[in-house]
Amino acid sequence: GRTRGGKPPVSPWGKGEVRTRRPKKASNKMIVRRRPNGKNRK
Repeated sequence: GRTRGGKPPVSPWGKGEVRTRRPKKASNKMIVRRRPNGKNRK
C-alpha cells in the first residue's frame, strides 16, 4: 500500500493495510507475488 502525506498504509482497495501476515495463509501468496512491471516486460 503506497501512500503519501503521512497517512496510515492503505491497500490498493482502500482498506487499511493490516500488518499481521500469517505465513500459512493461502491469501498471503497473492500478496507476496510481485505484479508484472508496467506492460508485462521481462
